[in-house]
Amino acid sequence: MACAWSVALVGLDGRVVEVEADIGGGLPRTVLVGLPDTSLYEARDRCKAAVANTGHQWPTTLLTINLSPATLPKTGSHYDLAIVAAVLAAAAVIPAVELVRTVFLGELGLDGRVRSVRGVLPATLAAGQAGFTRVVVPAAQAGEAALVDGVDVLGVRSLAQLIAVLRGDPVPDVEPERVTTVEPPTSEPPRTLDLADVVGQVEAKWALEVAAAGRHHMYLHGPPGVGKTMLAERLPGLLPDLTLAEALEVSAVHSLAGRDLATGLVTRPPYSDPHHSASVASVVGGGARVARPGAISCAHLGVLFLDEAPEFPAKVLDSLRTPLEAGSITLARSEVQVRYPARFQLVLAANPCPCGLAATPGAECRCPPVAVRRYAERISGPVRDRVDISQAFLPLRKTYLRAALERAEPSAVVAERVQVARARQRSRLGDTGWSTNGEVPGPYLRRHLPLPDGLSLVDDAYNRGRLSARGVDKVLRVAWTLADLGGRDRPAADDVAVALAMRRGEQPGTLVREAGR
Repeated sequence: MACAWSVALVGLDGRVVEVEADIGGGLPRTVLVGLPDTSLYEARDRCKAAVANTGHQWPTTLLTINLSPATLPKTGSHYDLAIVAAVLAAAAVIPAVELVRTVFLGELGLDGRVRSVRGVLPATLAAGQAGFTRVVVPAAQAGEAALVDGVDVLGVRSLAQLIAVLRGDPVPDVEPERVTTVEPPTSEPPRTLDLADVVGQVEAKWALEVAAAGRHHMYLHGPPGVGKTMLAERLPGLLPDLTLAEALEVSAVHSLAGRDLATGLVTRPPYSDPHHSASVASVVGGGARVARPGAISCAHLGVLFLDEAPEFPAKVLDSLRTPLEAGSITLARSEVQVRYPARFQLVLAANPCPCGLAATPGAECRCPPVAVRRYAERISGPVRDRVDISQAFLPLRKTYLRAALERAEPSAVVAERVQVARARQRSRLGDTGWSTNGEVPGPYLRRHLPLPDGLSLVDDAYNRGRLSARGVDKVLRVAWTLADLGGRDRPAADDVAVALAMRRGEQPGTLVREAGR
C-alpha cells in the first residue's frame, strides 16, 4: 500500500486529497472509490495504458484506489499523476518516501505524456497553505505553478521523466510527438486601444473618466455608430494595475477557467464582453456537479461589457443583480456549493429602439411607440437602479468633429488623473478594506464621511420619486469621485448636481431649474 496527494478544487478553495493505492489478492481488477465523477472514473484506463506504454507493468491482481476524504466530490482529470504515483509506489517501482509532502497535478495521455489541466495556480496555492513543499505539474504549466512562493515546482513532460526523477535515474529525453500537429500562425500582438481614437463625444469621455476613477457602473445609450463600443473597450486602459494580492486572485480565477498563464500573473484589469446570445451559466458560472466560473468572475476587478444589452435574455441581465451588490456569486449544485469573486465594473450599451434611430435629431424612426417602450424595458428597473452613470450619445456634426480632433486626449493622460483620484480614495478610506468610492457601503458613506453641500437637489429628486434610496447612495459616491478628480476634500454643491445629472442622464442645468420651481 502507498499514498500520494492531489488537490480537489471547490470554487477557488482547494482541499488536499489523499490518493491511496492498495494491491491485494484477488482477480485482476481496478476499483476506484471516493466519489469520483465520470472523467475521473475513466482515469483507471488512462493510467493503465500510460504505465504499460512507459515500460512498466500495471498490477495484475486486485487494485483498490481510494480518494480521501470520500465525502468530498471530485471532478477533473488532474488526479492522473497522483493515481499513477501511488500505484507505482505500492508496486515498489518508485520509492514511497519521494511522495512525502508532494502534490501531483496533471492528466496522462495513453502514451504517457503529461497534459495541461485547469486550476494549477489555485491548487498550488492550496498545497502551499497545507504545508506541502513540492508540486509536480505538467511542464507547460510549471511557470504558472512557480508564481506561488515557498513551493518547489517540478515540471514533467512524460510519465517516464517523472519515474526517472523520483528514482534518481538519468532523465530521458523528451519523447517525440506521436501525433503531428500543425502550429497555428503567430498572430500579431493586439494594438493598444487609446482613448484618442474616439472622435468627439467629449462628455462621454469625461463620464468614462469619472467611472474609471471611482469604479462606477455605466449605461451608454444612443444610435448605432456613435462610439459606444469604442469607448467601453478603452475603459480598461484607464484603470491602474492590479496589486499583487489582486493579481493572484484574478489569476487563480483565470486558471480555473482554463486561461493560459504561461506569461505570468494577470497584472492588468481583465475585460470580458460576452455575446448577447450567452446563456445564464456562461455569464454567472455553471456546471453539472461543480460550477465553473463565468464571465462575471473572469471580469473580477476589471470590466464586464454587455454590448446590445436589450438583446440579452432577461434572465441573464437579472442574474447580475446580486453580484453587482455583493461583489461575489454563490452557485449551488446538488453536491456542493461554490463561491467565486465577481467585483466587476459593469458597462451596458444599448440603442434607443430596434432600428436605433429613436430620439436622434434629423433621423426618421419607423418603430411604433410601443416597440420603443418595450425595447427600453428589456433592461429591468432593478438593473438600471444599480447603474451609477447614464450617458447619452448623439451623432456628431462636421464642425464639431474638427474641434474634437484638436483636443483629443490619449489614454495615458487620463489614466494619470485616474491614478491620482484613486490615491485620494485609498488615503481617505484607509484600512477599511475598500479602495474606491464605488465599493463604499451606504451606511459608511453617510455616517463616517462628511456630507456634501447641496443635498436639497437629492432630497427633491427622492421626494418626487425620481430617485430610489439606493440611488441616493450612488449619487453621493459619484459626487465624492468628482471631488477626488477636482482635488477637493469634500464634495461641493456643484459636484452633487453633476452627480445627480449623470445618474439620471440629464444636464445639470435641468436639475437646477426643476429645484427652483
